[in-house]
Amino acid sequence: MSSQKKAYLALTITSVVWGTTWVASKMGVKHMPAFELASIRQFLGGSIYVIFFLIKGEKLPTGKQLLWLFPLAFLMFVSANGIATYGLQFITSGLAALIAALYPLSVVLIERFYFKAIKINAPTLIGLLLGLIGIGFIFYKDSLQVHGANYLLGVGLSMFAMFSWSVGSILIARNKINMNPYNSIGWQMLISAVCMAVFTLSTGDYIPLNAIPAISWASIIYMVIGGSIFAFVSFIYSMKHLHPAIASLYAYINPIVAIWVGSLLVEGEEITWNSIIGTICTLFGVYLVNRSLKKQKDPVEAVADADGM
Repeated sequence: MSSQKKAYLALTITSVVWGTTWVASKMGVKHMPAFELASIRQFLGGSIYVIFFLIKGEKLPTGKQLLWLFPLAFLMFVSANGIATYGLQFITSGLAALIAALYPLSVVLIERFYFKAIKINAPTLIGLLLGLIGIGFIFYKDSLQVHGANYLLGVGLSMFAMFSWSVGSILIARNKINMNPYNSIGWQMLISAVCMAVFTLSTGDYIPLNAIPAISWASIIYMVIGGSIFAFVSFIYSMKHLHPAIASLYAYINPIVAIWVGSLLVEGEEITWNSIIGTICTLFGVYLVNRSLKKQKDPVEAVADADGM
């Protein structure tokens, strides 16, 4: 098999696995507290990364590096991943994945109004509006009537998680630390795991490890091995051997995979015309915003490296 064929296979793996991690997370939180699940997931994933790089001879983070790792861990994994996982209790996995895909839109707003680095032209404005309209199509009316206030709470938590991911992405792009980025991710995972473990223990919202059901353990193992390792390695390979515009297609495929697989495996996650129209509007809006950012050559890329939050 040629390198290009392997790269397309890697892109397929990335798109499918990262899309299905949302469904796995949804299935996991049905049987255990969300922050406990997120903590265990990040501890296992972070441990694998950190041990791997220590074996390769990487040094422990310096004090200056830790000063950056702690806020990044809070933004990218405690606030973004942890809260997104908690929000999955109230909304569908497909909607959660779609909201996560909106982060380029919030990057535009932050860059424009805080850093004054981006001009909001017509395509950008249309993309922003389409993204919001698309989300509205999915949860408005029927979803509010069926699920009540908790559904709106889940949407709000997911939006907040997406915003946190955007802020963290901007900080990483604008303030690079002298550290292997993948080693940095491992330490961020470990730090976030400890923070969320302390939170769950202090609130009492946890269950003993031996009481965690098999389905939740299966979800965690899948997210760690599939999402944090296998799909991430596939993503790196596709980025090295495919044009960036092609390699970034995973960001548009993930929500579609999450919606479709969720409709098959999770009770109550039916595909409706609202979800189809909303998904098309949102992803086209994100595409317009990404295209606008690339043309303006802003230092913060529209498509960041993400494993479903």
